[in-house]
Amino acid sequence: MFAQDKGAEIEGKITDFHNNIKVGETIIFENTNSGKQFNVVSDDQGKFSVELPYEQKYVIKIKGFNEEKYYTEFEIPALQPNQTGLYFNIDIQIEMPKLFTLDNVYFDTGKATLKPESFKELDELFEYLSLKKTTVVEIAGHTDDVGTDESNLKLSQDRAESVRNYLIKKGISANRIQAKGYGETSPIAPNDSDEGRAKNRSTEVRLVSE
Repeated sequence: MFAQDKGAEIEGKITDFHNNIKVGETIIFENTNSGKQFNVVSDDQGKFSVELPYEQKYVIKIKGFNEEKYYTEFEIPALQPNQTGLYFNIDIQIEMPKLFTLDNVYFDTGKATLKPESFKELDELFEYLSLKKTTVVEIAGHTDDVGTDESNLKLSQDRAESVRNYLIKKGISANRIQAKGYGETSPIAPNDSDEGRAKNRSTEVRLVSE
């Protein structure tokens, strides 16, 4: 069980607050002295394991799509002469955000054609969904209020479909990605300035089920 020459053995399970297992979550153990990170991904039972050096302190964080959420701190003591190794069980309960905005996804003006500068963030979304193999998401498209209600609704739907199609072509199953356009119906800022309208032209990802 123990790995005296490598470090302490850490095992655990990650769930939400209703004890539903969380598959494909990246758990980060960050050394508070060196900043070095040890990453591990939960399996289809929500379980994970990792070996960590002795006599070190770590911050445990959970990686979301575009953020890392602090969970707790954890210290591994020095291995004593009479010990052959150390073992710890860490069960994590946490709720991660179920809605996030794709801040760097852009389209040609008035069209649903993705600009090349969008691909980096969409590829990151693909990697995120590749780990979370059972997660179903909705791609939600939004526009500002320039144009008619009907044209904005269609444009937002087409843009959401463009993102969906990109992810499907990369390899995500079609039945895991929904696309819905909301037009100008859900503004997050007033449409009375260029800045406000830019904020309202957004693409969101909503976790439908995990």
